Amino acid sequence: MGRVSAPTTGDLLRELAPQVLGALVRRHGRFEGCEDAVQEAVLAATAQWPAEGVPDNPRGWLLTVASRRFVDQLRSDHARREREAATAAAEVAPEDVPDTDDTLLLLFLCCHPTLTAASQTALTLRAVGGLTTAEVARAFLVPEATMAARISRAKQRIRAAGSTFGVPGGAERGERLRVVLHVLYLIFNEGYTASSGTELHRTDLAREAIRLTRAVHAQLPDDSEVTGLLALMLLTHARRAARTTATGGLVPLAEQDRTRWDRALVEEGTELARASLAGPALGPYQLQAAIAATHTDAPTAERTNWPQVHALYLILERIAPNPVVTLNRAVALAEVRGPEAGLTLLSTLEADARMAGHHRLLSVRAHLLEKAGDLAGARADYRRAARATASIAEQRYLESRANRVGARDPGHASGPPV
Repeated sequence: MGRVSAPTTGDLLRELAPQVLGALVRRHGRFEGCEDAVQEAVLAATAQWPAEGVPDNPRGWLLTVASRRFVDQLRSDHARREREAATAAAEVAPEDVPDTDDTLLLLFLCCHPTLTAASQTALTLRAVGGLTTAEVARAFLVPEATMAARISRAKQRIRAAGSTFGVPGGAERGERLRVVLHVLYLIFNEGYTASSGTELHRTDLAREAIRLTRAVHAQLPDDSEVTGLLALMLLTHARRAARTTATGGLVPLAEQDRTRWDRALVEEGTELARASLAGPALGPYQLQAAIAATHTDAPTAERTNWPQVHALYLILERIAPNPVVTLNRAVALAEVRGPEAGLTLLSTLEADARMAGHHRLLSVRAHLLEKAGDLAGARADYRRAARATASIAEQRYLESRANRVGARDPGHASGPPV
């Protein structure tokens, strides 16, 4: 078989795996068994492709190996399955694979109505988004073992329900679409600011979320929330290159070099944001896109239209109450009415169990305390925020802020350690 070099095997597999899973489910049904087979095919590719090169038809290669593994599973012959798996990866020839990308149908399958909203989101992140079980667990703030059991139960429920592989209609489609959009939003957020590790970004996840959202938008171009979510992703992703220094350090929005923003993405995102607001009703993604567009419209941070940003957050808070929305509104309110007003609003979140000890609450409070002149309090909260995040990039940034505030605090040298 002809081969070509492939320096980005991981990226390619992340893109192809949900497509192959969709094709396998369409052909055989039995979602749970198909997912196991695809995962084993991906493992075989991970071991073989870096050494021998990517096949000319990588999607067909994966589908062939996964199909053989699925058939082996049905035969329940473990010993022979292990022997055939070893030869399949080395001798497989690609099958004819339809050009149809079933990723969108797979998204709706993962959001099956027999599942809870949490299970729908977790399964989609795992099967379509390519996140590991550990990453999904962090998104839900639960132990990895708990999340593994939840995902396993979700697959079993889909099998027991005898689910169909297609886009539902009517009211059911609207409800499943809401969950699908939330899942894509979570995938993008994990890609834009990784919840752990040394890198601030996981560009592969952000791009995959954008790709999947484009696929949904292509199917539903008149849906204002789909349009708004795509706009939000593009406007946010446009700032990616300016968010880090040459050494990988975090650069906050106010300090970014805006000439490094991707103007093509800004223009596309702004146009989509405007189009989304033309709909009959406002949804959370439309409003978040409008906020992102307001930021990108400003030539400098100082010229940001903060009253408009605050007004948009106020509307968002009313239609989709969420502590993170209130957190962001506190920042905007501080810019409009001063840091004390922002701190007063922020104090309403301290009793919210979802935000207790969260590094974002601590870091925003530190920022507002710094603006209010409470340098000792700001330094303490920057330190606490650094300890509360698993992201190395965020830890370093927050520690640097604490050090900078400490250097400005005349009482720091003689004060007690924090």
